[in-house]
Amino acid sequence: MGFKPVQQWRQRLSALPPPSWEDAPALRLLVQVLVTVGICSLSVASLGVTDTSAWNLLAIPLSAAGAYWSWRSRRRRNIGMKLAIALGMLVALAFFLGRMLRVPGDTRIVLAELLIQLQVLHSFDLPRRKDLGYSTVIGLILIGVAATISQTLLFGPFLLLFLVVALPVLVLDYRARLGLSGPGRLSVGVAPRQLVQILAAVVVLGLVVFVAMPRLPGYQLQTFPVSGSIDVAGDGESSQIFNPGYVSGGGSGDQETADGPGSGSPETGPGTISTDFYYGFNQRINQNLRGEMTPQVVMRVRSQLEGFWRVMAFDRYTGQGWEVSRADATVTLNRSLLSYRYLPVGRAPQGPTREVVQTYTMVQDFQNLVPALYAPEEIYFPSEDLAMDAEGTIRAPGLLPEGLTYTIVSEVPLRDTVLLRTSPADYSDAIRQHYLQIPEAVEADIRAETERWLATAEEPLTTPYDKATFLAQVLQRNYTLDPEVPFFEEGEDLVQAFLFRYGGGTADQFSTTLTMMLRSIGIPARLGAGFGPGEFNPFTGFYIVRNTDAYALTEVYFPNVGWFYFDPIPDHRLFSPSSEQADPFGVLRQLWRLLEGVLPAPIADGLQQGLRFIARLVAGLLYVINRFGGQGWLRALWATAAGAGLVFLGWLSWVGWQRWHHHRRLNRLDPPEQVYQRLLTLLTERGYPKAPSQTPLEYAHALQHSDFSQADRVLQLVTSYVGWRYGGLAVDIEQLRSQLQLLRRGDHRRS
Repeated sequence: MGFKPVQQWRQRLSALPPPSWEDAPALRLLVQVLVTVGICSLSVASLGVTDTSAWNLLAIPLSAAGAYWSWRSRRRRNIGMKLAIALGMLVALAFFLGRMLRVPGDTRIVLAELLIQLQVLHSFDLPRRKDLGYSTVIGLILIGVAATISQTLLFGPFLLLFLVVALPVLVLDYRARLGLSGPGRLSVGVAPRQLVQILAAVVVLGLVVFVAMPRLPGYQLQTFPVSGSIDVAGDGESSQIFNPGYVSGGGSGDQETADGPGSGSPETGPGTISTDFYYGFNQRINQNLRGEMTPQVVMRVRSQLEGFWRVMAFDRYTGQGWEVSRADATVTLNRSLLSYRYLPVGRAPQGPTREVVQTYTMVQDFQNLVPALYAPEEIYFPSEDLAMDAEGTIRAPGLLPEGLTYTIVSEVPLRDTVLLRTSPADYSDAIRQHYLQIPEAVEADIRAETERWLATAEEPLTTPYDKATFLAQVLQRNYTLDPEVPFFEEGEDLVQAFLFRYGGGTADQFSTTLTMMLRSIGIPARLGAGFGPGEFNPFTGFYIVRNTDAYALTEVYFPNVGWFYFDPIPDHRLFSPSSEQADPFGVLRQLWRLLEGVLPAPIADGLQQGLRFIARLVAGLLYVINRFGGQGWLRALWATAAGAGLVFLGWLSWVGWQRWHHHRRLNRLDPPEQVYQRLLTLLTERGYPKAPSQTPLEYAHALQHSDFSQADRVLQLVTSYVGWRYGGLAVDIEQLRSQLQLLRRGDHRRS
């Protein structure tokens, strides 16, 4: 009795006429879910990246209510509602234009919020099935905007959910366009197994395309992400650098800082480094500090070229550290009146360069120093002013707050060894004054040790570039990296202790030693401080940079070319990766390294050889196209033809492999089973496939009622197979094979 109302409801529902596409709620419900996923993904992706209004989430119930009202009122004219929607669109447009004028930076969120508002209004006017297409497009745009904003893997589940919902939406829409019979009131009309197979194929294909897509340096856009809702301002001037890791007085670690008593490091004498802040970002740094930092994510960087995110540089050596001698000699950068675009001052690198665009998002509050790839050409930064000092350090008027996003366009110098080796050694007076400074008390000892090492080279070193490269390698290979090296005594020189007393030191002391060794033999150098590339996330495309990624390296000056990095720290790259050639397939290379460590050695070697063959083939085709393909559209046409040829070759290889694998599998079967499986393959190729639910005899009898002319012969073959397979009867295998051959040669359709 308890189930009687349910049975009555089902009977009434089944008695109703089948719904048309205009009445079926399945498509409308799925489209509404699609829009909801798009709105949620935008809100989640923007967390910690940019500011969005919490009112956006209110659009979910409002649009759902509007969609339900539209479905109930789909047969009415609704003139009043259409006028109200038009008025609401004008109001939304006014708010949009007003916010565009107030926020001149990144407009993606502003445009996305306008679309959300329009979707809410549009949801109250969905009388026809084709009106749902607008909502579907809005959901797709919102998920696309969320993808460009997202910097973490939290966006991944929403993307997968969007795909899961979008597939049945596309199926239903396609069936409606073809005029097929409508589905049930809540059904899609497609088997769940088929949807799962399509979903798996789309995900796998998408991942393959994502991995294989080349990452080229630079952007094709000229509007870059900037936090328009965040204005970096401060009470102090841009010329002052503040590092919370140092005590305010600079003399004792017992003084109070903003973080509490005893949490800072002294600017002179022995002490402990701050666990949160890298000591090397300050106007004066003390390298007589010991300890380790607690790893914390500082920022996320999107860049097509891996690099050293430079923060600042030092020119004056103090014996146990460094300082910026011209800290007050800053120049205010010119800013465009209509945007946050700044143009740095100073000479750009004169040698070959490559344009690289980087977008930085601060995950935690940072100092008033702006990390950037050397050398910045354009800066898109949300503040009223920026300053740059003589060492190329970009200084903001206030601390960089959490969630700040800014963009740098850099002209990264390429390391042309021929040009660097031929660079003249005649330095200007300004270069000699600031970048050859070395304490007289230690100059002779350091020079003698430097020349002793240079004399060990296999061939005489005559150019500053060769000397700098050789000395960096000497420090990497012959000195020990020791984070716990003893404190220096009062008045003891860092470089002397490194070379003659301890035979090594901390990571940054390696760079200091190389800088002073170069200065001792007349090669201008300075100490640069910044962040290493960090950990690259191939799924988000961002470099995750932590405070523990910060270190110092040596910058060497070459006249008529510019400054170049040399890294003497053991286990580091000798040259900064930003000065090397771009690697468009870096993501593919990193994923291959992960797979190489998991796969068995024979399989990994085989795959590696196959990839090398494909790479050589592509390189050969590109060479032929560049050499003989002409220019412009003709070269593009040849490249398209070559790409299509490679795809066709890959398809032929796949088909051939499938046939070989099928043939190999059949050879392992018993002879009667081989004949039967070949029979099924032959009939499938001729358009008579066997359904999985049919037994062999049911399939043979079904052919009797079709237009297949040799159905009787098939029945004989199947009867013999069934007797062998299930009855244990003996069969004449040669007769079966001859019958199969007759089937191959004969006509298969009745006249």
